Amino acid sequence: MINRRTFNKAVGLGTGAAAVSLAGLQGTSSAATAAQRTGGSTAPTVPTITPGTHTEFETIKHVRAGVLDIGYAELGPAHGPVVLLLHGWPYDIHSFVDVAPLLADQGYRVLVPYLRGHGSTRFLSRHTPRTAEQSAIALDIIAFMDALKIPKATLAGFDWGSRTADIIAALWPERVKSLVSTSGYLITDVKAQMNPLPPAAEHNWWYQWYFASERGKKAMEDETKRIDLCRYVWTLVSPNWNFSDEVFNRTAEAFKNPDYAAIVLFNYRWRIGLIEGEPRYDRYEKQLAAPQPAIHVPTVTLDAALDPFTAAPGDGSGYRNHFTGPYLHRLITNIGHNLPQEAPTAFAQAVVDADHL
Repeated sequence: MINRRTFNKAVGLGTGAAAVSLAGLQGTSSAATAAQRTGGSTAPTVPTITPGTHTEFETIKHVRAGVLDIGYAELGPAHGPVVLLLHGWPYDIHSFVDVAPLLADQGYRVLVPYLRGHGSTRFLSRHTPRTAEQSAIALDIIAFMDALKIPKATLAGFDWGSRTADIIAALWPERVKSLVSTSGYLITDVKAQMNPLPPAAEHNWWYQWYFASERGKKAMEDETKRIDLCRYVWTLVSPNWNFSDEVFNRTAEAFKNPDYAAIVLFNYRWRIGLIEGEPRYDRYEKQLAAPQPAIHVPTVTLDAALDPFTAAPGDGSGYRNHFTGPYLHRLITNIGHNLPQEAPTAFAQAVVDADHL
């Protein structure tokens, strides 16, 4: 989920950031609205498809990268410009099951990795601490790019994926051609997380406080209970998404990873200062703390109108000052937190448009 500090800043959003509202139901008009002359070149229009058109990735590949053996899907031409699609919690690579083929058809080499603790991604050593600081996850993706000999890519994500992409764009901008960040600037400043939020915002973060308790820990460590919890989160954060049992169960397989509970619990406990991170990541976390780094690469930010973490009016002004390069912002209507799976055409169009800024 998103950064508490970003949400807090956004609670009282004013006007001032130009926004393009796209119909989240994937109508023809929404795709046409998205294709426009950007600062760089004219971006092609991504064909409109119905969400759920695709159901599976044909093959899952593996590569050793850093401390992990990373499972990932790959689509598109081997020598095409690279796009990395990064999922969030509680989701997996199937959030991009429709987005990836849309981008592959545009000539992109599309890579969709399972984050640490998810799906078929595994730690190489049983001795590696199962931590999940934000910089650790970002370094996993840098190692993934290195292992596949990818010097530079477009990064696009939501939730944990947005945070990871934001961090790479901020600390290693030479590795990022362009960026799509759902919910905007999600880099966490742990010290700032110590401040309480308005009651309604705190309510949205119920699962974070649950995970901080022994009761929540026991629930996450029980496979059946954690899958039930994740499904409940889906219903809360995507109120307009009528997903099927089949769709959820396909993703829930990723929650059976033996390190899933440890990674999720660590991440949410770490970000509110309940536990310390690994010393090896301290220098990166210091760079990400206040004053937080700006992002200079070409960026498209997306807000989902029905996501409870998106504050009205959804114009992105609460985080606009963090992005200093070529920039577009869009509000996707009728869509909840799992934006790429609920509105794949709009998400794919944002990737194409970011690449042409």
